This record gives sequence, structure tokens and C-alpha cells, in this order.
Amino acid sequence: MSDGLPVVTVRRAAGPVRAVVLVLHGGAERGLSPTKPWRLAYLRMVPLAKAVHRAARGRGVEVWQLRNRVRGWNAPDLDPVKDARWALERIHAEHPGVPIILIGHSMGGRVAFRVADDPAVVAVCGLAPWTPAREPVGALDGRTVLIVHGTSDRMTDPAESFFYAGRAQPGATRLARFEVAEEGHAMLRRAGVWTRLVVAFVLDVVSGESGDETLASAWTKPAAERLRIPV
Repeated sequence: MSDGLPVVTVRRAAGPVRAVVLVLHGGAERGLSPTKPWRLAYLRMVPLAKAVHRAARGRGVEVWQLRNRVRGWNAPDLDPVKDARWALERIHAEHPGVPIILIGHSMGGRVAFRVADDPAVVAVCGLAPWTPAREPVGALDGRTVLIVHGTSDRMTDPAESFFYAGRAQPGATRLARFEVAEEGHAMLRRAGVWTRLVVAFVLDVVSGESGDETLASAWTKPAAERLRIPV
């Protein structure tokens, strides 16, 4: 584990802060090398964080993008989970009582699902999340949850996120899971689809109006159909 601290890039809201989005990047199962700002796992989330900020800053949304100390999950130490909780504590200190939305890709999705038990977290979005069998789901109880996974992902298994969503759904306030056809782990082939869903999710949680019919209609589907929505 690195002796240094994680790094956070903060994109400020326009006006009083009504909500904070915390963006969490991917990594590897093991690895103690520092997470440099040019690593692809981190860079992949930069345009998404910027898109959320552009769309939601006028509604009082501040976006915090975390860069972990090291690149690995590193069980049993769970370094990125510690880093995410570090960031949450700083959000609490700067914006006490403000609701928090988590967005995580790959390992960052697993981290988001783990730290969603923070009392301020109201919603969680996992993009191509790493959800191995027996991954705990209790932290999602009472939260609004969005999961998006590419059908051609070879790094994290879409089938595992499907079963994870099914286990988490009974406790979640709302849960929808989308499958992006012909998309892999990097979210690059159909980048606009991922961005549109994430931005709509944030706007929906913050204001109740996403402006996106695809997401809006998802919440009205029967529970079983919400686990495998093609897009």
C-alpha cells in the first residue's frame, strides 16, 4: 500500500451545491504501482466526469474524480475501498448533509457498490462492474442503482453483473441494468450511449427529470425486465 494520499479533481457546481458525484476508476486485481494520471483506467473516466459536470453543474452538482494511490484491489487490504472512503470523508467535511452519487467503472464499480453504505450515498452507477460471485449486495439497500454492461465485455463478465443485479434488486429503492450491444470493456465503441445513460441517471436522481426516455421508461418496466434492458 502506498504511503501517499489519493488525488481528487473537483469540478465545482454553479451556485450552491445540491449534490456531489464521486467518480471512481478501474484497476487490477493486484498491483501496488502508483496510479499515474496517464493510466488508461483513470483517463477513461475523465470525459465522462466532464460530461456529467457540463450537464449538471447548473443544477448544483459538483463532480469529484478520484485517482487511487495504487492500481490494485489488493485483497484483503482493499486499497481502492479505503481511498473511496477517504474521498467520502472529505466530501462530508466540505458539504455536510449533501447527497452523494457514486459512478464507478470496472473495479471502480465494485468499489462503488462496497462504499454505497455511506449514509450520504443515495445512488450508485456501475459501468462494466467487476462483480464476482458472492460479492455482497447489502450496501445497495435503499439506494437507486444503475448498472450498464457491454455484451462483448471480456474483462468483466456481463453474466456476473446480471446475477449481482438480481440479488441486489429486492433491497434497492430502484434498480435498472442495461446491456450495450456489441460493446467491450473500454466503453469506446459506443461511448455516447454510456455517457447519455450516466448523465441521465445523475439528472434523474438530482431533479427527478432525466430528459432521457430510455432511462425514464426503464423504471416503469416489471422488475424482471429491468435486469436486462437492451440498448
